[in-house]
Amino acid sequence: MSRYGDREAAVRRLLDTPHPPVPGDLSLRAAERGARLRRRARTARRVWWAVCAGAALAFVVWASAARPWEVPPAVTTPVVEGW
Repeated sequence: MSRYGDREAAVRRLLDTPHPPVPGDLSLRAAERGARLRRRARTARRVWWAVCAGAALAFVVWASAARPWEVPPAVTTPVVEGW
């Protein structure tokens, strides 16, 4: 028998056996788990947006204080007086 035939025979043996019983509250537990995962994802998304907004606000505050777009003053020698 080929390898495919062996696999097919194994699958047929599994399908011919009686199926295990399914708990009656399986759908309720699955729905609760799905709702919990959705809440966690929503919370994570809100935290991520809050962190991004805080980073943007911190950048704006830093940029307004440091003014990195302005050219720094040139370093020159002091004016000599009294010549």
